Amino acid sequence: MKLRLHTLLVIALSSVLIGCTSSKPDVESVPEIELYNKAKNELEGGNIKSSITVLETIDKNYPFGPFSQQVQLDLIYAYYKTADYPLAIASIDRFLKLNPIHPNIDWVIYMRGISNMAQSDNTIQGWFNVDRSDRDPEFAMAAFKDFTYLVSSFPNSSYAADAKKRLIYLKNRIAQYELKVAQYYTKRGAYVAVINRVTQMLSLFPDTDATKKGLLLMHNAYNELGLTEESQKVEKLIQANLDNMPVEEKKSYFSRFLSVFNGG
Repeated sequence: MKLRLHTLLVIALSSVLIGCTSSKPDVESVPEIELYNKAKNELEGGNIKSSITVLETIDKNYPFGPFSQQVQLDLIYAYYKTADYPLAIASIDRFLKLNPIHPNIDWVIYMRGISNMAQSDNTIQGWFNVDRSDRDPEFAMAAFKDFTYLVSSFPNSSYAADAKKRLIYLKNRIAQYELKVAQYYTKRGAYVAVINRVTQMLSLFPDTDATKKGLLLMHNAYNELGLTEESQKVEKLIQANLDNMPVEEKKSYFSRFLSVFNGG
């Protein structure tokens, strides 16, 4: 009797296991084109996470298939849309390494730029107007490099115009961070560090408002160090900026920048 019950139990368990196995889709036997069409439909229908599952399956099972490049491109887009920016960038770097002369390479570089830029921004802080200029601009700088490369290497790209607009924003964002650092050094009396920081700003972001403010910090630093000749040179740069300003703006120039020394 015990043996019979044991046998029946084994048969029952086997049936359950077979049923579970047969209910799982056998992607190994599904043609690549069918899987890709499913992924495409999911992506176009806005079912991004579902499309990622199918795309990752294709990428894994058909790494050298006729749809492999398009699958990788779709994954980049899908990862970006789900805000998985690190995975999007990892996929971009992989694609660039495997397909350096792909006809859509400008789009891939653009996607890396906006993915890096998205990591630099913080939507919640943006809603509450939180000043983020003193935060590490690591991702902003990475995005700046991406868009700079895109504009210089693919000037006729349909993404170049948008990249130029983003470069203006990023340039000001990074320059503002550099100004915050220079202000911090000024408060600590690290005047050589102030000079080095503003010199770098003049080299990389000469036309930003933050750099114009930085000139005042540099002028002050040279005076504190007793370097009269250098201080006079900076004063000429400040005056040159004044000469290029409208009359009304000149009147408020120094009053607007007095707050620089207080970190304002």
